[in-house]
Amino acid sequence: MENKLKEILLQVEKPARYVGGEYNLPDMNKKCEERVCLCFSDKYEIGMSNIGIRILYHMLNDMEDIVCERSFAPDLDLGKILKEKNLPLFSLETKKPIKDFDIIGFSVQFELQFTNIVYMLDLANIPYFAKDRDESYPLVVAGGPCSVNPMPYAPFFDAILIGDGEENLKNFVEYHKECKKKNLTKEEFLILASQKFDGIYIPSLNNKTTRAVCKDLNAAYFPTKILVPNCDIVHARATIELFRGCANGCRFCQACFFYRPIRERKEQLLVEQATKLLDSTGYEELSLSSLSTSDYSDLKKLVDDIKVEADKRKVKLALPSLRLDSFEAEIYEELNGASLTFAPEAGTQRLRDVINKNISDENIKSSLISAMKNNVKNVKLYFMIGLPTETNEDLDGIAQIVKQVVYLHKMYGTSKILNVSVSTNVFIPKPLTPFQWERQISLEEMKQKQEYLQQVLRIKNVRYTWHGAESSILEAVLARGDKSIAPVIVKAYEKGCVFDSWSENFDFEKWKQAFEECGVDMNYYISEIEEDRSLPWDVIDNGVTKQYLLKERHLAYAGQTTPNCMKKCNNCGAAKLGRCFK
Repeated sequence: MENKLKEILLQVEKPARYVGGEYNLPDMNKKCEERVCLCFSDKYEIGMSNIGIRILYHMLNDMEDIVCERSFAPDLDLGKILKEKNLPLFSLETKKPIKDFDIIGFSVQFELQFTNIVYMLDLANIPYFAKDRDESYPLVVAGGPCSVNPMPYAPFFDAILIGDGEENLKNFVEYHKECKKKNLTKEEFLILASQKFDGIYIPSLNNKTTRAVCKDLNAAYFPTKILVPNCDIVHARATIELFRGCANGCRFCQACFFYRPIRERKEQLLVEQATKLLDSTGYEELSLSSLSTSDYSDLKKLVDDIKVEADKRKVKLALPSLRLDSFEAEIYEELNGASLTFAPEAGTQRLRDVINKNISDENIKSSLISAMKNNVKNVKLYFMIGLPTETNEDLDGIAQIVKQVVYLHKMYGTSKILNVSVSTNVFIPKPLTPFQWERQISLEEMKQKQEYLQQVLRIKNVRYTWHGAESSILEAVLARGDKSIAPVIVKAYEKGCVFDSWSENFDFEKWKQAFEECGVDMNYYISEIEEDRSLPWDVIDNGVTKQYLLKERHLAYAGQTTPNCMKKCNNCGAAKLGRCFK
């Protein structure tokens, strides 16, 4: 295989994606009883930027008698050659066909990656549907954020691992290693595993399960010696995870509810992890990551302590996910930032109350003044359109915020130049949110709103971009779908749909044809859902209760907000999985 690849890789773009052998590669020749291949259903530069893949890859390789390798979705040029030459999809480390591993684990991060699962199985010569695979095939499992509702892709997998991979993937692999010695069948193993551990959903059984949670992040595995990629990736930097979960409760945000309970890592542990990561990789940037970084209990002290180590190594710190109500100008000044990214999400206070984005007009103004005084010259603002109860007045509010940015720069700015980037995404009703029952606005409404904003945002030095309307519709359908969607995914792939999250590859017409040919109505999945209807994902207990989400939906329509969890426990139900803020 390796000799054939040498010739092939000279014919493709970015061959460094496929050669493996990165710096800090674990020992692939150690004695092992279980070989796992982690598959990421997107390109190398996306997968290698993913902190979850980093954690699970190194965790498995640090376990006794287990070796873990990787496989990313090959770009279309290599995929075509593999098909033409009848060569199987392979692992990066040893070029072993992924069909020959004991367990294949897919990380499913985003709905528009679903056809890439079929693409990779096709290249690996593995039947798409679990029911068509006998004992000669490896166990094929999935995990990741899309496991909130795994039903649209569930028929492709023997098992779906719900929740924190440090908990359930570790248990699943270790237990499989034990059960192999007893010569259990796949079905026997899966039944036992689902009974023994939380967070293991078996599509063929449709068993109820509760999301697996690492109750103490301080004791959870975190790698401090990670792979350094062979080529440029999307986020070429070291990353530490400050905490998991989010206390803000934005009613459109799936991640906020899925990753509860909220668990922090101790400040000293984070400093140690950061220092070791920088010394073992040589990265020139360190990201302090979480869903809402500025909500970390003592961010100022953490930044001060890490900055001492970063300065010694001439490393830049990055703080993503800042909130307008917790912006600390002192921290920003220390980091010498010239760019600032905020997400007001809605243009008016009324609509921000509906979505529970607990920031006020005064928060926005004071934070922007602080930023301007600290030499900010690039401001990025993110909004959503099509939110429940939205009117043109709310769209006008987006323009008003942008005009305020320009005005405050004239009044307080220390930079001579100001560039403002405004980006809008279409609201998508996602499972496990208070808005999971909402309708999604039509394609016509999306385009009308985007065109309206184009007009009102014709302001000097302001650039407006928007997320595709058609892809937003497909994302909503796949997010709220059931098992009848799986054949549609296969049909779309057979029509050429792959890498759908890359705009140059997305073909909505082919997707519409796939739905029509399979007799599945897309509109059913984007229409408003009755509150008493059973939902495909009800079989999975993700912690936050349906009753709580319904209560939040009703508060939204009343224009009432719910306080941040750090100020008051709102009894969402997630505490039963583990204590918050431990």
